[in-house]
Amino acid sequence: MSLLLAVSNILADAADTAGTTGGTSNVPAPVSNAPEALTDKVNTVLGIAAWAGTAAGVAGVLITGAMMAVSVKRGESSEHMSRLGMVLGGCVLVATAGPLISFVFA
Repeated sequence: MSLLLAVSNILADAADTAGTTGGTSNVPAPVSNAPEALTDKVNTVLGIAAWAGTAAGVAGVLITGAMMAVSVKRGESSEHMSRLGMVLGGCVLVATAGPLISFVFA
């Protein structure tokens, strides 16, 4: 029961901060700025991951196209379009990951 009371007090303080009841708040407001050295390292890692994702998408499209060309010549039928759809879906996710997260969390 005390956990429920503590949570309700925190929510009430948050409502006070928003100005709904005009009181003071005890809810901590963390600083959203990371240290400069950490930000640079994280941006480097994310840049490498974005580059690798883009390279994997290009390789996936090329490999799927080559497999389609080989199977047409051999007379084989397989589901290359679904494979191409999955590769292109992955490319869309890689391309929109940064803007999507920025939109949700900013």
